[in-house]
Amino acid sequence: MYHNEKILSIGLNLPLGFFEENLYAYTMTSGKDVFMNTYHRLPVIFTRGQGVYLFDVNGKRYLDFTSGIAVNCLGHNYPPLVRAIAEQAAKFNHVSNYFQSDVSVVFAEKLTRAAGMEKVFFGNSGTEANEGACKIARKYSLKKYGAGRHTIVTLKGSFHGRTITMLSATGQDKFHGDFSPFTEGFKYTPCGDIAALDRALDNTVAGLFIEAIQGESGVIPQTSAFISVAARLCSERDILLMFDEVQCGMGRTGSFLAASAYSVKPDVATLAKGLAGGIPASAVLVGEKAADVLTVGDHGSTFGGNPLAAAAGLVVLDAVNNEAFLTEIVRKGERILRIIRSWDSPSVKAVRGRGLMLGVDITANAWDVMTACLQKGLLLLSAGQNTLRFLPPYIITDEEIDAGLAILRECL
Repeated sequence: MYHNEKILSIGLNLPLGFFEENLYAYTMTSGKDVFMNTYHRLPVIFTRGQGVYLFDVNGKRYLDFTSGIAVNCLGHNYPPLVRAIAEQAAKFNHVSNYFQSDVSVVFAEKLTRAAGMEKVFFGNSGTEANEGACKIARKYSLKKYGAGRHTIVTLKGSFHGRTITMLSATGQDKFHGDFSPFTEGFKYTPCGDIAALDRALDNTVAGLFIEAIQGESGVIPQTSAFISVAARLCSERDILLMFDEVQCGMGRTGSFLAASAYSVKPDVATLAKGLAGGIPASAVLVGEKAADVLTVGDHGSTFGGNPLAAAAGLVVLDAVNNEAFLTEIVRKGERILRIIRSWDSPSVKAVRGRGLMLGVDITANAWDVMTACLQKGLLLLSAGQNTLRFLPPYIITDEEIDAGLAILRECL
């Protein structure tokens, strides 16, 4: 909390730059008194960002290898993004979905074209998008085949969100502890096990939901053979092939959709995180088979597709939907992998991933290493007890990569 009567007296007439210049002159708690204890937080409070750096309340600079968990894909304070948000805010932030806004229509047209899909539904979060995808699969199957064909198959190790239904879709037992009863109609099959997948995709199944790279369980890429068979089985059995691209989409792995690297086209794909570069936004994209499944009243989102998110999303699209830009993402990721492998360190057990979505298995506790790196000015993520996760901004330079990895090596 901030305590100063000047804030109250100024009210809505705060001068431009007041918070930036004065906010941290006032007392502030650590947040423990006001936030629910839902996150294991590192001991730092940030005030601003610039490029691939964040700055804390004391002015200390940190190299950000997290991008807000793949959200700030163009880094912090990216000038075209700041300009687009400011210009749109000066027009209007929101309009009801009873109507349309000019910027949202343009965003929808450009996004569907970039993804090679037919239509889009806009929401706010990855969880919301994934719920929409499952609704589409179930209605598609119900209308075509009748009741009893409603199961959604997901993969063991998957993570699809934190609502009750998306916890049901998530194939990790650790998320299933305290919130039962869960939504029925989901079952899990192991990654890479083609025989098990064949058995799982029976006549009760409406959709198969896949993360091309599982982020939360350790940055685990699917194999080409597994995805190829999955696409074939779904096509033969008229099961919707759905890709959860919330974390791995929007260029994160070096292709606009991560599914494209496997030469498959989903019937449904979900996006969020980096979609609008930091403004909450998500999307459910559908191909021809599912384009007309949802009708008026089937789904909705008060804030979905709001003009502010659409304006920000257009900036991200303009940057990411570019082959040269995507090639650079791949090159930078390969640089990181090559450098870590060159260490030949007993502390590093394995490295993997694609583009700028990478995982490093280590012998130490990941949280201990993250804490040590934080003290030296590097921000990292974990993906399990012994896995570090790298999701740096796409704009990171080779010099910044080298600087961050030097800190990591020292801490390891």
